[in-house]
Amino acid sequence: MLNALMTQGSSKPDVFDVVVVGAGAGGGTMSRVMAGKGAKVALLEAGPKLVPEEEFKEHDWPYHYDHRGAGPGGAGYFGRGKPFGFMRTTSGGWELPDEPYTVGAGSEFVWFRSRIVGGRTNHYGRMSFRLSEWDLKARDRDGVGPNWPIGYADLAPYYDKAEKFIGVTGTHEGIPSAPDGVFHEPPPPKAHELLVQATGKKLGIPFIANRRAVITRSINGRAACHYCGQCGRGCLTASAYSASQVDIFPALKTGNLTLLTDAMAREVLTNASGKAEGVLYIDRNTRQVKRVLGKAVVLAASTCESARILLNSKSKLFPNGLANGSGMVGRNLMDTVGLSVSGYVPALEGMPVYNTDGFGGSHLYAPWWGYNDHAKLGFPRGYHIEFGGGFRMPGVHSGHNAARRAGYGKRIKEWMRQEYGARVGFAGRGEMIPNRFSYCEIDPAIVDDWGIPVLRFHFKFSDYEWKQARHMEETFKGIIESLGGRVTGVGNAWEKSGISTGGSIIHEVGTARMGTDPRSSVLNPYCQAHEVKNLFVTDGSCFVTNPDKNPTLTINALSWRAADYLAEAMRKGDV
Repeated sequence: MLNALMTQGSSKPDVFDVVVVGAGAGGGTMSRVMAGKGAKVALLEAGPKLVPEEEFKEHDWPYHYDHRGAGPGGAGYFGRGKPFGFMRTTSGGWELPDEPYTVGAGSEFVWFRSRIVGGRTNHYGRMSFRLSEWDLKARDRDGVGPNWPIGYADLAPYYDKAEKFIGVTGTHEGIPSAPDGVFHEPPPPKAHELLVQATGKKLGIPFIANRRAVITRSINGRAACHYCGQCGRGCLTASAYSASQVDIFPALKTGNLTLLTDAMAREVLTNASGKAEGVLYIDRNTRQVKRVLGKAVVLAASTCESARILLNSKSKLFPNGLANGSGMVGRNLMDTVGLSVSGYVPALEGMPVYNTDGFGGSHLYAPWWGYNDHAKLGFPRGYHIEFGGGFRMPGVHSGHNAARRAGYGKRIKEWMRQEYGARVGFAGRGEMIPNRFSYCEIDPAIVDDWGIPVLRFHFKFSDYEWKQARHMEETFKGIIESLGGRVTGVGNAWEKSGISTGGSIIHEVGTARMGTDPRSSVLNPYCQAHEVKNLFVTDGSCFVTNPDKNPTLTINALSWRAADYLAEAMRKGDV
């Protein structure tokens, strides 16, 4: 066993083989793979343990609660309280009273933290797309931004591993911008999706089966999806992937994983030779300062949190922060480009009501189709289309507009039956190219409730992203009009300026990017710090660019790849 090779001669039984910070996609994958190889792993999570039976609400109805689901969080997207509304599953939010952050003058940025085992994977959209060779080597095509130091051939075997293990739906389409994978059978399209698909075909936009981390056949003791349509509120059967249920809970059963919850990581500890030797953290419950020691340290606390830990890990050897000789820690911050357009489609009025639950979210999406047209489009890279509609479960505010227009009693029922299900919404999710104006740094004056210096954000989209957002707007208006519908709104609460607010898509990446040159990157192609051989960073920090693909599947793959590399290096005694 690998563990026998790694722990022989250890003089301290409390020194773990690996200390991992962050129990989300990257940390969960790293912990599961290393524990499965026999390594003794300590996993730190800033939030509490997850008890799905208490936290998840996917089978609850608004009428189960006195406030009809209009409890904390219902007042506003960026407000305090439960994000996304009471009925959505999460722990954390945009504003945490004891964990502030600041934003530099002239910038807008919001930072969502999920403080619980499993992190954002407990409730994220589970869109699971592979990066293509064009994404990884985009500079070769258009001369903009950097290339990744790895190609598709390096990642493909780990995409295979991740998809086989977590389960991803999809169909094989042969589209260059959207590599095919190892898929479960997708659910069939819904009525409004078939209408959109047919319209897209006329416009040259391919709407294909969505690729989501939701299983449609039983694997690894997990039941196939039963199509309750409420993936965003948790999944008691673990049919929808979450790092908590699929990675961490099974890893605990090996006996090789120790889970430390309510552990606020402050810094990575280093020894006189500059090697990482553990993590200093504050216990949320007792407020005691504690240490956990390890032969290797892996940061997977989320893109910005990992950067914060590195920047706060200062010493004589690392005066500007750990592994930051390049000055690149915190730099190259990116989020996904977003814009949404909503519409009303008379062709969908008065449809017979049928069960459109399926899995949560659309059963179709459109990968980027304009990859050969950038010269005439006027912007590099592209976006994919997500959309929604159909007979979704009504929320607490669903009848408010109906009451204003139709009154009450029989008329409101008739109006609702006529128009319910006739509304559609399209959202673009596009690539942001790194720029020097978007980064995070340590605020020189503010600390959180635990005495840890906080982050200050600076953020700016370039003309590339603005032009992309305008293309989204015109495309979505064109689709709605081609459906015979009318546009009812452009932009949501965080897109009022004509493009998404930085951080609002919750796809931030890039603050400790990988590369082959230590002068311009923090990590090597295996997510290993150039300057600290036994330090790895396996969340979105390592991303070089931020293609239009949602990042979680790539984080799973990169973390698995890093785990295999770390295990072999430990076997050889190289870390």
